[in-house]
Amino acid sequence: MRYLLALIALLFGLNALASDYAREKKWADEVLPSVLTGDPVWLAQDNGHKFLGLYTPVEKAKAALVVVHGIGVHPDWGLIGSLRQQLPEAGYATLSIQMPVLQVDAKTEAYPPTFDDAADRIKLAVAFLKDKGYAKVAVVSHSLGSRMSYHYLSRTPDAAVAAWVAIGTSGAPDLAKLKLPVLDLYGQNDLPQVVQNAGKRKAGLKQKGSAQIRVPGADHFFEGQDGPLLEQVRGWLDQTL
Repeated sequence: MRYLLALIALLFGLNALASDYAREKKWADEVLPSVLTGDPVWLAQDNGHKFLGLYTPVEKAKAALVVVHGIGVHPDWGLIGSLRQQLPEAGYATLSIQMPVLQVDAKTEAYPPTFDDAADRIKLAVAFLKDKGYAKVAVVSHSLGSRMSYHYLSRTPDAAVAAWVAIGTSGAPDLAKLKLPVLDLYGQNDLPQVVQNAGKRKAGLKQKGSAQIRVPGADHFFEGQDGPLLEQVRGWLDQTL
């Protein structure tokens, strides 16, 4: 009995590590009152949890985009907020989704247990956009969100995703495993693990239409570089889709 109780406690502990739903709610409570562009939608997972998405439709859109933020933030944060609001003006519908978050002090290395949860959310977001009638769906992600997106795309070869814009991807995921065109986009002054592995990522860009672009003067968060960031993302999507 003692061992059974210990196992149950362990499972509950792992579940708590996997996602901080209370923090997600706190983000939603803070974000929603200030949203001026797009509409809030709630997507339900099989476990009953509903996560926030900010959906901006576009009539006769070129494509629809699932927008995926980085570590510990929300779907209207920083460069993600700028992209989700500005890309519709360029003809792209956007659905920016809340990704799993851990406690405030959690480091990047604590997040891999959330990647299956993250992949499930991206899958639901893609299905939402397909159900809205968009013929083409792509993913635009940043930082840890790019690692989460890779986890989904590399394990879902039949995913209804036409292209992927990966911004500030750390490490060197095996991009050659993917069947879709990829834009590996990063800043000249990006994080060391992003810049140092750029050559390895570039070597995996075998798909037709794939490209790697380094934005001069940009840091990991593209502070003060909203214009160049939007131009690179929009330009590549226009050419690829």
